[in-house]
Amino acid sequence: MSGFDLCIVVDWSARSTPSRARETADSIWIGLADGDGVACHYRRTRTAAMELLTSLFDKAMARNQRVLAGFDFPFAYPQGFARAVCGTDDPLALWQALADRIEDAPDNANNRFAVAADLNRLLPGTGPFYGCPAAEETHDLPARGTLREGHGLPERRGCETGLRGAQPCWKLYTTGSVGSQALLGIPRLQALRDRYGEAVAVRPFEQRDAPITLVELFPSLIADTVAALAEPDEIKDRAQVRVLAGALKALPEETLDAMTREGDPVEGWILGLGHEGKLTDAAMRASDGPAPPSLRNDCFAMPRGIDWVPVDDALARLRSGLHVVTATQRIPTAQAAGRILAADTVARRSNPPRPNSAVDGYGFAHDAIGDGPQRLPLVEGRAAAGQPFTGTVPAGHAVRILTGAILPDGVDTVVLEEDTASDARYVAFHGPLKRGANTRKAGEDVVEGAPALPAGHRLRAPDLALLSALGIGTVAVHRRLRVGVLSTGDEIVATPDQPAAPHQIYDANRPMLLSLADGWGYEPVDLGHARDDPETIAARLDHGAQVADVILTSGGASAGDEDHVSALLRSRGTLSSWRIALKPGRPLALALWNGAPVFGLPGNPVAALVCALIFARPAFSLMSGAGWTVPQGFTVPAAFTKNKKPGRREYLRARLTDDGAAEVFASEGSGRISGLSWATGLVELPDEAVQVAPGTPVRFIPYASFGLT
Repeated sequence: MSGFDLCIVVDWSARSTPSRARETADSIWIGLADGDGVACHYRRTRTAAMELLTSLFDKAMARNQRVLAGFDFPFAYPQGFARAVCGTDDPLALWQALADRIEDAPDNANNRFAVAADLNRLLPGTGPFYGCPAAEETHDLPARGTLREGHGLPERRGCETGLRGAQPCWKLYTTGSVGSQALLGIPRLQALRDRYGEAVAVRPFEQRDAPITLVELFPSLIADTVAALAEPDEIKDRAQVRVLAGALKALPEETLDAMTREGDPVEGWILGLGHEGKLTDAAMRASDGPAPPSLRNDCFAMPRGIDWVPVDDALARLRSGLHVVTATQRIPTAQAAGRILAADTVARRSNPPRPNSAVDGYGFAHDAIGDGPQRLPLVEGRAAAGQPFTGTVPAGHAVRILTGAILPDGVDTVVLEEDTASDARYVAFHGPLKRGANTRKAGEDVVEGAPALPAGHRLRAPDLALLSALGIGTVAVHRRLRVGVLSTGDEIVATPDQPAAPHQIYDANRPMLLSLADGWGYEPVDLGHARDDPETIAARLDHGAQVADVILTSGGASAGDEDHVSALLRSRGTLSSWRIALKPGRPLALALWNGAPVFGLPGNPVAALVCALIFARPAFSLMSGAGWTVPQGFTVPAAFTKNKKPGRREYLRARLTDDGAAEVFASEGSGRISGLSWATGLVELPDEAVQVAPGTPVRFIPYASFGLT
């Protein structure tokens, strides 16, 4: 979390009268985020807003807390303006100069237009400030920007160049008059500097650490995220301060501190510029719903007296002991591909929303036609998708209509263009036609209020099309499951670009398991490679429990002298070492480490992959909110011979021949990693003894059924 105990975001206002008593837009909104959540405050005047802010600052300083306060107006002007006004490029000297000139009464009455005219007179030509009511317009303060000339200053600061939605700080009137906000806001910030002295630092101009840090913000940097996270009917200004304050509080301490120090020492900077992705991610994290309960300490416990565990029993035990571990968040539908719905979705709009034409042709009232040749006069105009016909088609007339166009009043039937003849005045065709021919009814696909997609559904591209068509712009989803992957062993060399001694092997498991997690739609977290040192492994597991929801380890899962992972989980965690009647695989170490579930896979890549597909995939799916999954298999003839003994379920690396039979890899040796790549799936042989000959029906499970593509 942030090193600031309190993060404040202020949406400023340059109104000349108090805002309405009822909460409204274009007023002053203040968002506060601390360890207890986010709160919003509405203030009608700048004086009232400053009284709230100073009260918050005083309380925080009394508690020895740090405060970050961001304001949505420029803290500086384009290069050259400060020097023209006060003889120095120091923006804080300009703050004092503006504070000496501005008069801002408790009822919001102010002299900003007169001050702007005075400032314009300090520069050659006309400008740079512009915009005012007609009564305030003079030669020194033009009403329109196009009337300015020769003042010699840039229109925007460097940080505003190319920034979508940014208005010039010279604009004082009408929509986007950020110039008035700065003229009336900077003197208020200077008053804070006067009040608190060295306890206030204005970033990026002052790099020192202080109890109160002031920064410039631009909520539109993450406008789409704010819109997505807005509450129903929430005032936009309120949503901006609420979401942005929460995002700042959710940023890592070092990230936020670095952001505050970026920028030009003369023209200033907009906090987060160039880091919009980080702000968005933080806003999404801050919007997470309540965290689900932790897993029970005995969730992996196996009843006493059980030695070998059949695969089906192991799966059943896993399923009963686990639950969803990811919080929920609301995100834009357009960004939700691969995410898992946390709540049922309901159509906000029918699809199609209105009756429309299914073809290009001519529309008319069915009652106006009969059998045999028909000839109807055409009305002027046409109906097209997005360009509806606004009139009513009289009975006995027809209108040109295109595919997707809403049926005009007076039309309930359409004749296909290819079945007509027309001279632009009349259309002729043969009847009869069914009433409603070539039309689509409103809601014939989905009716407003009907269920769309259920909770637990993983969203695919077609699902985004459906939700968008139904007017569902945001969806509640589970946060992506974070899967940490740690490989262990002195014999392992972390990456192939490093030299390996004859007794060493390259790490094959970690890239494989990270790729699996990513392909399953989760967030892979690389915990690296650890040597066979208990303290090193413990440190990696400690870190993994902080940054991941579940941890996959490979190697050290057995009970031998060098199996350090299982020994560590047994001594410091809650280990349940399952001896599963499975080939390849057998040892599967399951434990909780600082509350995070740990799946200890075998070190052999073949066994690691099989155990991950059979056990980790359904378990992770359940924990992610998508529910328990069972891979779909197919019965196909065998293209191999095998005499299988009873006692263990076996999974053979396999692929289908051209004629649909399952052939298996030439060697069952678990050290033959090439067989994993050669195969396109697994043949599953049952627990009991079985004789397999060419043509014997066997169960083939494609890799795709395990989510492996």
